[in-house]
Amino acid sequence: MSNMEYGNIMNVETSGASSKTAIAYGNGLTGGGVQASEKMASDDLDRMKSYKTIIGNVARKHDVDPALITAVASRESRGGAAISGTKGLGDNGNGYGLMQVDKRWHQPGGAWDSEAHVDQATKILVDFVPVVQKKFPSWSREKQLKGALAAYNMGEGVLDNADVDRITTGNDYSADVVARAQYFKRNGF
Repeated sequence: MSNMEYGNIMNVETSGASSKTAIAYGNGLTGGGVQASEKMASDDLDRMKSYKTIIGNVARKHDVDPALITAVASRESRGGAAISGTKGLGDNGNGYGLMQVDKRWHQPGGAWDSEAHVDQATKILVDFVPVVQKKFPSWSREKQLKGALAAYNMGEGVLDNADVDRITTGNDYSADVVARAQYFKRNGF
């Protein structure tokens, strides 16, 4: 998201992935942290490059940092690798597409790897920002961004406490996505 409106992704404090997320990922990861998030992002980098034009178009439309969209797609579907052969379905059939739009709450738009899908998912994320801003006006823009990421993962019910990741997937969703976004930002997104 832009430096002006949503804060600078590079200034967001993060602890990275939890050990739980790192171990579930496999590939030799045994511990969490920013290094684990960066390893997972690095593994997805080449796949994510194939979506760079789509992501760039959507990022401009919604004034969102392309690295953040890329990081969500990396976390949600490993850039499509985790859902290949499933018609874009993940999360026990509840998530759809690169960014895993939850079918229980949203009617998926577009093919699983299309610009329409990325646009829909990014709008869902962006729509959580004012919700967080209203609920926590004293938070920094960067903290509000982490809140919006957590809400994207688990709904706005996670926003009853300053520890927004305490009930997200792996107890680290926003922290892991931020660390991945910082990696992608340093690597061309």
